[in-house]
This record gives sequence, structure tokens and C-alpha cells, in this order.
Amino acid sequence: MAKKQQFTVIIEQDEDGFFIASVPALPGCHTQARTFTELKGRIREVILLCLEMARDDVAYRRQIKAFSYKPTFVGLETITV
Repeated sequence: MAKKQQFTVIIEQDEDGFFIASVPALPGCHTQARTFTELKGRIREVILLCLEMARDDVAYRRQIKAFSYKPTFVGLETITV
């Protein structure tokens, strides 16, 4: 059985109400959906595709090492200017 991996996912909601998810540890790993429930399924699917690509593509593995990062959540702030 394969070892389970955890990824930090950044989720935002755009002005049209769509949820957008990205995984900073996997370059190019992002998706969107109309509902949060749908988004969770889609981002899991995209993570699996990126991991599959990483197994087969040396260039993508190099890109992961060069450009990925693991964000540390600090908080949210609203600034009025």
C-alpha cells in the first residue's frame, strides 16, 4: 500500500462565486469549481495527476524542486486605503 501524502491547498473564492484551489508544492496544480464539495474532489484528482506526472517526467520533478514551496499560514487582513 502506498504511503499517504498531505498537501497544503490554498482555496479562494472569486467574484463570480467560483472556488479556486492551488497546491503550491506542485507547480501547475490548480483547479476551480462552482461548489466547495466539487472543488475538494477536483483538487484531489489534480494532485493525483501531478504526482503521476512527477513519476514519469524528469523535467517536472526538477520543476517541483525549483519552484514549489510550502506556505505557512499567517492570517488574513483587510486593508482600507
